[in-house]
Amino acid sequence: MKTFMKQIGVLCLLILSVSHSQAQNKGLVNTAKSPNARLQSIDFGDVTWTSGFWADRFSVCRSSMVPTLWKNYTDANLSHSFKNFEIAAGLESGAFKGPSFHDGDFYKTLEAVASMYASTKDKKLDELMDHAIEVIGKAQKPDGYIYTKAIIQQKKTGEQKMFDDKLSFEAYNFGHLMTAACVHYRVTGKTSLLNIAKKATDFLIEFYNNASPEQARNAICPSHYMGIIEMYRTTSEPKYLALAKRLINIRGLSEGTDDNSDRVPFRQMKKVVGHAVRANYLFAGAADIFAETGDSTLLSTLDLMWDDVINHKMYITGGCGALYDGVSPEGTSYKPDTVQKVHQSYGKSYQLPNHSAHNETCANIGNLLWNWRMLQITGEAKYADVMELALYNSILSGISLDGDKFFYTNPLSASDDYPYQLRWMGGRQKYISKSNCCPPNTVRTIAQINTYAYSVSDKGLWLNLYGANTLSTSLKDGSKISLVQTTNYPWDGNISIELKEVAKNPFSVFVRIPEWSKGASIKINGKLFAGKIETGTYVELNRKWSASDKIEIVLPMTVKMIEANPLAEEIRNQVAVKRGPIVYCLESVDNANVKLNTLSISPKSKWKTSSMTIENSPITALDGEAKIVDASTWSNKLYREVSEQTPVSTKVRLIPYYAWSNRGHSEMEVWIPISR
Repeated sequence: MKTFMKQIGVLCLLILSVSHSQAQNKGLVNTAKSPNARLQSIDFGDVTWTSGFWADRFSVCRSSMVPTLWKNYTDANLSHSFKNFEIAAGLESGAFKGPSFHDGDFYKTLEAVASMYASTKDKKLDELMDHAIEVIGKAQKPDGYIYTKAIIQQKKTGEQKMFDDKLSFEAYNFGHLMTAACVHYRVTGKTSLLNIAKKATDFLIEFYNNASPEQARNAICPSHYMGIIEMYRTTSEPKYLALAKRLINIRGLSEGTDDNSDRVPFRQMKKVVGHAVRANYLFAGAADIFAETGDSTLLSTLDLMWDDVINHKMYITGGCGALYDGVSPEGTSYKPDTVQKVHQSYGKSYQLPNHSAHNETCANIGNLLWNWRMLQITGEAKYADVMELALYNSILSGISLDGDKFFYTNPLSASDDYPYQLRWMGGRQKYISKSNCCPPNTVRTIAQINTYAYSVSDKGLWLNLYGANTLSTSLKDGSKISLVQTTNYPWDGNISIELKEVAKNPFSVFVRIPEWSKGASIKINGKLFAGKIETGTYVELNRKWSASDKIEIVLPMTVKMIEANPLAEEIRNQVAVKRGPIVYCLESVDNANVKLNTLSISPKSKWKTSSMTIENSPITALDGEAKIVDASTWSNKLYREVSEQTPVSTKVRLIPYYAWSNRGHSEMEVWIPISR
């Protein structure tokens, strides 16, 4: 009998081991069983960056970004974020300090650590997470409610108020808890944080069953839509899908605001207005709900919103949210005598200022999250194009090259002559005291970029993002596939894919041809692919593959001068310079002999690439000529007669936009006037 029981025990351990192994084999956004998603994420740890651009960024993420983030958020004198959990848990005394979304900041930090652990299996990271999760569990109330600001206050006053403040970030914090918990479970197999998130999600179900319409509306920045769906995907609990559906259905039924994108029900939205982070998170969450339900009314609204953002309101860098503060375009029609304020928001169509552009890093990450989900739903390359654009430009600009200083806003011009003191001025900061939500969001994103590189579908493997790496994964039928990708992308458009392990049966490899790449070519084992190759599409290569087969992709990287729609009046008669996925800028550090706003360039300018290093990070710069227009002072002048002076030529250098402000204080320009 003892032997039998021992065998049963071993069997149980094996079952647990299999369960944990399966938990690890899930992607960042797990659409493996989503009935309305064409693509499925690869698993955490399937991709390893080997050299070049993303290997460099990942190395800095491991050595600097993650340690800096953890140090900042566990330093009570700096952020008080983790300290709030300790106080709420009764382990420390004191009062809540920080913004109401501070819990969410720490959950994002946990997610960044978990994502790094997925690639490194560093036991120290696992120990850090275990300790933090233990404290979070002690802070959580028995009914599942967890919001340190309210819990600490409740202990002092005895009041049990929840979701009463329409500007509170309770649901937002819950959402980031759920997402972090799913990632932690998938990469460690541990249920410690997942159990906390399940209790919190169950609390939301009970709460929304009894909430007043006003309480139900108190959910700004809806990260919890994504979080709840990911909880559903992780646990297969139908009640979580039902909760997500209910939340999108009740949205906008009580009086809301354009600032929060809940003035009207989601399905009645016709244009994008208001806070750009909240809007992009909403769209990402709605895309998740569509992937599980197939509700076409959600997708039709998402298509409208995508067209409005991409064709009317997105910056050339993929940045989102033009306005620090403004007035909703609909502010005078809802109530004729009322103008509605918006902040950190999308503006009107073609309203794209440069100096005062807000472009919060979190909003740009929201753009990535939304387009990633749209790509998984449809398999359309246009979404991967936007992902790539945002990653290389408006997201990567949010963190310094050495990995420990950050931007909250990402303007497209910086000048010492600009006459306004904006709330978030230029210059990178180690800790953004007014709002440090972007750093943990940025770091978790960079730690997770390898999960975006490939997807799988019923038909085969999809190449979404390029970079030197190794891949070892499974196709949807369970067949193993592995490969080595060799490239110096994004500085070079030559990409080599060598297959190492392949399925027995024929399958397709889908090669993304970026929208910017004209004249792309593909070779298979040295023979030119004769099929149709269109920019902005995936090219399907279907055959019975063999180990050692080689795919060579050439994406010509010419320097392109980009102009804007004339209705975007702040950048009319100006050009931006782009090479491959990289948007370039002038920075005063490289052009110290001239004021940047006196320069103009010809659309026919010739540019030469050159290699340089900034903060130990290799980049490709562009060298060329510009014209210096009348450089006399504009001091205390609004208008003057056009100068008849002949412009003088000067040498200039452009660097990638993401790399600016890494060499001390500087001025910067993305859009440059066309020379006369």
